[in-house]
Amino acid sequence: MDEILGQVLRDAVWERLDMLSELANHADAPSLLSVARSELPRLTEGWRSMLAAHEPDDRGNCRACSTRWRQQKAPCSVWRAAYEHLVAGGLAPQPAARHAVDEPLSVRSTSRVPAGAR
Repeated sequence: MDEILGQVLRDAVWERLDMLSELANHADAPSLLSVARSELPRLTEGWRSMLAAHEPDDRGNCRACSTRWRQQKAPCSVWRAAYEHLVAGGLAPQPAARHAVDEPLSVRSTSRVPAGAR
């Protein structure tokens, strides 16, 4: 059951991201402004929430990525992806790239990827 629910959640998130990409690429200016006003606060809050979960502990290890047996030094891949997408890539648009599902915060093209491929 958890596997099915996980796939439903992942599909819903990918569909939402696809829809937002489609709007960003093809909406008229008033529609784009409306979407930006409603979605940008939600997206920034989502990033903040996710990054807070990946803050380093007092030993400099990511709280979310580390396990009892394997410690992940900060900055973890989530923080590195955040920097790449929000800071380094913020000045010039980058072409969308397809990544494997296991890679955090991957950017997908606006074309739908079959559920089995994720």
